[in-house]
Amino acid sequence: MNLTLTPVRFKQRAESQFANKLGVVDGDVRLTYREYCARCDRLSNALTELGVRRGERVAWLGYNSHQLLEAYYGVVQTGSVLLPLNIRLSPEEIGFILSDSDSVALFYNRDFLPIVKAVRAHAPTVKQFIPLESGEGDDYEGLLASAPADYTPPDDIKDDDLAELFYTSGTTANPKGVMVTHRNLYLHAMQAMAGLAVKDTNVQLHTIPLFHVNGWGTPHTITCAGARHVLVKKFDPAEVLELVQRERVTHFSMVPTMATALINHPSVGEYDLSSLQYVGLGGAAAPVDLVREVEQKLGCPAYGGYGLTETTPVCTFSFLKEHLSNLPDEERWKRQAMTGYPMPGVEMSIVDQDDNHLPNDGKSVGEIVVRADNVMAGYWKQPEDTAYVMRGGWFHTGDMAVVDEEGYFLIVDRKKDIIISGGENISSIEVEKAVYSHPLVFECAVIAVPDERWGEAPKALVVLKPGESLGEQELIDYCRTKLPGFKIPKSVEFFDSLPKGGTGKILKKELRERYWEGQEKRVH
Repeated sequence: MNLTLTPVRFKQRAESQFANKLGVVDGDVRLTYREYCARCDRLSNALTELGVRRGERVAWLGYNSHQLLEAYYGVVQTGSVLLPLNIRLSPEEIGFILSDSDSVALFYNRDFLPIVKAVRAHAPTVKQFIPLESGEGDDYEGLLASAPADYTPPDDIKDDDLAELFYTSGTTANPKGVMVTHRNLYLHAMQAMAGLAVKDTNVQLHTIPLFHVNGWGTPHTITCAGARHVLVKKFDPAEVLELVQRERVTHFSMVPTMATALINHPSVGEYDLSSLQYVGLGGAAAPVDLVREVEQKLGCPAYGGYGLTETTPVCTFSFLKEHLSNLPDEERWKRQAMTGYPMPGVEMSIVDQDDNHLPNDGKSVGEIVVRADNVMAGYWKQPEDTAYVMRGGWFHTGDMAVVDEEGYFLIVDRKKDIIISGGENISSIEVEKAVYSHPLVFECAVIAVPDERWGEAPKALVVLKPGESLGEQELIDYCRTKLPGFKIPKSVEFFDSLPKGGTGKILKKELRERYWEGQEKRVH
């Protein structure tokens, strides 16, 4: 018997124990686990017939769909490597990734055909371009229909074989490929199932794109538990509310911008959301007011969480420990908005610039470091960068945090987002939370901009709620009631919208560039 620590075993368990249960819902497509697993097997056979070999990369450029969910097993169980691409990347970035990864096949949704045509000349190793919709030659459904139904995975896949490859967003250079092994995925799922108590009664709505850090690893945890996947092509508040009501969704996750859009949707109070047990908030710091509003408008608790591509991804969740469960609402919301405490199997700490570990005193600020089975194998073709972030046996995240006496982490900022004004360190997250607490603010980002006197100063970039108006000085004066003087935004600029990445996170790097153009970049 093959006892490799591989997520393929989750699919085998679902097929054995939950064959007749509805496992996947994607629009009009409703698949039992028997049907879903059979489609995974046909995909494996189709890839074999296309000549895709063990260890080769299979790229995917598409929305959330049952086809992409099938790839999480259909590709991986052959011993090939799944590479989901961020659909928000530019053709140049996608071309770089396909070339850097030496991908041999690319599956794509029709909407991305212009990108596919643009990158063909820059991706010489890609021999197969396969559309997901019918009517364009050898499409996905045609390949599955002509492939044999039965597939037996090779029995010599090893724990540390590469299973998935994800590219992080490039901040100062090209994107980095994060290597995720079978062992990483298997043990991350075990940790998440234990920490989140995932059961076969769960109905998970995939609001996070599956190309982004496994969409919180749910292709593995939900399948292993025999729970139900509900897919939404891309986040749309009205569709999310409709699916929660119709499919009796129990859980889903959002970044704060998603949550803001959802709770401010005009029809949020018209849906039956009573099936929800809790929702997760991650990807960026969640203001306490947002946690409170989500709970009040959706009728279920909201908890913060934390993870990175390099940690496969989930490291923490801000569930309330039993001895803290009777806190007053304001204290409870404050703790639920924190980064949280480590999942089972995850060790976390904070360190100073010399990698000395700091105390859990709620005051000392240090970089979060992680040691766990779900930490990546390394960066693709970048051994020096791998060695640097993994120095001392700990993965260095680049996130700055404090840890309180209860072991809860609270991120204060990314290293690169800290504002240094007149020699004082200012957390952009702290200022954002103050700005966001104004009742007329819909979204905000706080960045450093050049300042002749202070070197750099905090600037608030704000989107107001529809139909509202607010003056720059009014908002600055409001912040005076929330922040000490040196942290108050020196200026405010209003926007109709802020640029966002594939998961809805606000792109601070893009916002900063317009203010620092032609000037020497800060080095922190």
